[in-house]
Amino acid sequence: MTEPEVLEYLCTHPDFFARHAALLGEVRVYSPHGGRAVSLQERQAEILREKIRALEYRQVDMIRYGNENAMTADKVQRWTLAMLQTSHAVDIPERIVSELKNHFSVPQIAIRLWNVREEFAAAEFTQNVSEDTQALASSLMESYCGANADYEAARWLEKPDLASSIALLPLRQPGQAQAFGLLVLASPDPQRFHAGMGTDFLERIAAIASAALSRLF
Repeated sequence: MTEPEVLEYLCTHPDFFARHAALLGEVRVYSPHGGRAVSLQERQAEILREKIRALEYRQVDMIRYGNENAMTADKVQRWTLAMLQTSHAVDIPERIVSELKNHFSVPQIAIRLWNVREEFAAAEFTQNVSEDTQALASSLMESYCGANADYEAARWLEKPDLASSIALLPLRQPGQAQAFGLLVLASPDPQRFHAGMGTDFLERIAAIASAALSRLF
């Protein structure tokens, strides 16, 4: 009987080993652990242990990610409370920046707004914003995370040459296509903000900042 015929027979007779249980201890198979031949029962036990280990590792990762998410959510909440406690509208942009640095340990942050009310038009947070950057902000449907490709927004930072990776968060009112501002987060670590990272919390920050800044329009 050829090997394919043996395989076909076993597939068509799944109860074979149930009827010949003694063979389970005699059949020898190759084990990747030590390169030795072991019984089929031993190999099945090895596979089961490997699956259990994989599940344990996965459980540890899930607990770790859950703890990290809880910590991040707590930081977002404290940052949001700081926005609500800001009395004067003109102070909100700087409060957004300082509190983000404080709670999220982001090395550099900058913010720019446009089309604000006339009383705020001369503020620092409205300066040096070209129409191209305004158009870029409006074109972003979600936060951009990645390398700093010499964006104008990076030049708003105190040390743009140290901005290896950046996150660009468009600021807009709910349901509006046009952005009214841009929030820039930067790091010297090229992997701090990267294309494959999750942006859920960044989107939440952008939405909360946009709501807080509505007092300037």
